[in-house]
Amino acid sequence: MTDFKSRALFVALPVMLALSGCASHRYVDDKVATVSSRVDQHDAHLSQLDKTTQDALDRATAAGKLAEGKFVYSVVLSDDSIKFDTGKAVLSDDAKGRLAQLADKLKADNKNVYLEIQGYTDSTGTDAVNYRLGEERADSVRRFLNSQGIALNRMASISYGSEQPVAPNTTATGRSANRRVVIVVLS
Repeated sequence: MTDFKSRALFVALPVMLALSGCASHRYVDDKVATVSSRVDQHDAHLSQLDKTTQDALDRATAAGKLAEGKFVYSVVLSDDSIKFDTGKAVLSDDAKGRLAQLADKLKADNKNVYLEIQGYTDSTGTDAVNYRLGEERADSVRRFLNSQGIALNRMASISYGSEQPVAPNTTATGRSANRRVVIVVLS
């Protein structure tokens, strides 16, 4: 009887191992297929991102080429003509007069120009405050020019905050000169 049991075990053991091996192979194959599918999905997604990135780069390069050599002139609005008090973005009457003249010139020239309105501050305050204030100054100029008939889609505003000072921030006169708006006219 013991002999029979050992022979049966001897025959059954390889069969059981073979059956369990088949189940393991199927399990592994299923898991590999699932992972492979996910990898393929990620590759496709990365490929799409690469295409999107390349498209954006191509558009930026084309815009850069279009802008090259298209600079017409710039108008600097600082404390000499447009007075921005420390921490303020309110246009004075003198500033509005000068901006109205600029708007009239732009309309009379009847050119399809584009305006980049750059807002600057002195170094008083934090970077976050200065960027916000520079944007407010540029936007106040943009809104006023729009009220004078210049289309909003022909203007963009950007803040440089206290970056790119034109005078030292160590004196009141220097800080005053740095509180400015620059209008760059591009064709």
